[in-house]
Amino acid sequence: MSLPDSDRELVTAELGRDPSPTEAALFENLWSEHCAYRSSRPLLSAFSSEGEQVVVGPGDDAAVVRLPDNDGDSDTETYVTMGIESHNHPSYVDPYDGAATGVGGIVRDTLSMGAYPIALADSLYFGDFDDEHTRYLLDGVVEGISDYGNAIGVPTVGGSVEFHDDYEGNPLVNVACVGLVNEDRLVTAEAQEAGNKLVLLGNATGRDGLGGASFASEDLAEDAETEDRPAVQVGDPYSEKLLIEASEELVDGGLVQAARDLGAAGLGGASAELVAKGGLGAEIELERVHQREPDMNALEIVLAESQERMCYEVRPEDIEAVEAIAAKYDLGCSVIGEVTAGNYVCTFEGEPVVDVPAEFLADGAPMNDLATVEPSQPSRDRPDVDLQSAFEAVVGAPNTASKRWVYRQYDHEVGARTARKPGDDAALLAVREAGTGVALSSGAVPAWTDCAPYDGARAVALENATNLAAKGATPLAAVDCLNGGNPEKPEVYGRFSAIVDGLADMCRDLSIPVVGGNVSLYNDSVAGPIPPTPTLAVLGAKAGYDAPPAALDGRGTLVLVGSGSDALGGSELLAQEGGSDAFPTLPGNASDVVATLAAVANDDATLAVHDVSNGGLAVTLAEMVTETTGAEVAVDDVVTLFEETPGRAVVETSDPAAVEAAFDGIAPVTMLGEATNDGALRLSVGGGNLSVDAESIASLRDVLASELE
Repeated sequence: MSLPDSDRELVTAELGRDPSPTEAALFENLWSEHCAYRSSRPLLSAFSSEGEQVVVGPGDDAAVVRLPDNDGDSDTETYVTMGIESHNHPSYVDPYDGAATGVGGIVRDTLSMGAYPIALADSLYFGDFDDEHTRYLLDGVVEGISDYGNAIGVPTVGGSVEFHDDYEGNPLVNVACVGLVNEDRLVTAEAQEAGNKLVLLGNATGRDGLGGASFASEDLAEDAETEDRPAVQVGDPYSEKLLIEASEELVDGGLVQAARDLGAAGLGGASAELVAKGGLGAEIELERVHQREPDMNALEIVLAESQERMCYEVRPEDIEAVEAIAAKYDLGCSVIGEVTAGNYVCTFEGEPVVDVPAEFLADGAPMNDLATVEPSQPSRDRPDVDLQSAFEAVVGAPNTASKRWVYRQYDHEVGARTARKPGDDAALLAVREAGTGVALSSGAVPAWTDCAPYDGARAVALENATNLAAKGATPLAAVDCLNGGNPEKPEVYGRFSAIVDGLADMCRDLSIPVVGGNVSLYNDSVAGPIPPTPTLAVLGAKAGYDAPPAALDGRGTLVLVGSGSDALGGSELLAQEGGSDAFPTLPGNASDVVATLAAVANDDATLAVHDVSNGGLAVTLAEMVTETTGAEVAVDDVVTLFEETPGRAVVETSDPAAVEAAFDGIAPVTMLGEATNDGALRLSVGGGNLSVDAESIASLRDVLASELE
């Protein structure tokens, strides 16, 4: 890419001269869609980000949320940070390094707030699982996340994996990170005072990742895997681990006034945004930047996206202490300039190469006014299905099958906080500092938003909140990663606008502030645009760290809580059998349903809870069965078995009357049957019957491992 003529005219008018080559490249990257959100920012005002628990909202490297104190012994408030990032284009070009550096980037966003990273969640989206190239991408992405996350000692505790034909030429890799900090250690990305020094800490700067921000703002071309490889960064997790520990010491010592990690647009992006946020400027001497390649020019030093680097604002009197900590961890450390009250200025070997107003550079990009076309609604064309073959197809589909092949490669217990492991509705972390369990759910269902962008996005928010409630947690806050195709296509932008509104409306209904996020557009390729994909990571809290399992106990009665729909739109059944239908109707009192489910999950009579989502009740029941526990269940018809209305859950309880009383006036409670101790699922569906043992179910659900190993 190059700086568009319309942007060049604005820059020239502001500067009163033509921009230098380095300035033009800097504007090109910082004014790109990836950095400036030129097509999406006009839509993001739909989100509500306020709440008494919100300490730092949108606009910083990560959001900060106050945890409820269930311990009461501490005088210092405990905070968690939340962030989410996409590394979509890089993960197509180089799946291993693209995914690995996505993890590294979101962890450094966490460090920027003075927080220590305690958990990761990855939400991954690929093309048809049967395609050889899809499996190559899946294998590389999972390995990249695994190798990086395991090496830095941050557990990957949850996420999702989805397959859909329209990701064939453009997979999505969305990674969320949760960090832990308290009110005394909190740092922001807002420069504090002119005269303070700017310090670059971490790996040496090379030429990798040049133009990564502008690369992420283009459609992927047919030759992207070869031609765009120089735009992909290369990660070094061992340096990242050293950076994590060094950051902890710097923050403990009160040595950091402000911080920003080096991601999109490299040093130029981080330092310009840092000082602009504080209403200040900078003077930077680029030759002071420690480099690992010879003869780098000014443009390369400014824009390279080499990984494992941080930019700190440091008081002059603290420089020696910062340098000593850098030396202790064998990290490069350069005092590259200082904060000023003037322009953002970079010199190279004594010559000025950048001299621009920092706020204009960081936040002056004009917004796009794009045309939209309203999404169409699907018609009803339901297939005739055979109960047994439909059950086998849906339960054994890659989307609903076990993702154990993925998460077993991750270290999900390092740090000794993981109370509920991957494979459950939500992860649960023990934050002992506050006596609080922190639950995390992350993901989206592209079949839902492909069918009905607005209602599908509402369903994504409700499904993630229901996942938390199934573990007895109530939502605190959320971050989103909004993925779409080329916004210059009215049909694509119309569908993207619909997912923004849908997600915002349901989060508001659930009283979940959306405190930060990321937007990734131009996810188009020769295969066409991706489905609009609103990944949502929701954080919840509860007293203590215990939660009911998703697996059956074998001693209780099974009830279905929540309202279903006579609609199969977006379901895995239609994906397997063909046909179309309207999307399910969602409950009008979603917040009450979620709160009541959380209370029921925490009741002593509750033996197991599992939400109903992908694959409907059929998959929920199949996932609850174990080698020694089963169920006998009766439902009215096939639609009831396979429709996917979120906001529902199967509860195994020793006191079904108490569940009915809890949901009285809020949502229906349907008696399904009884849990058993024989490891078999027996279904009565209208006039048909089906019996499947645990071994057969496990075999159906093991499709990823059986095909990939």
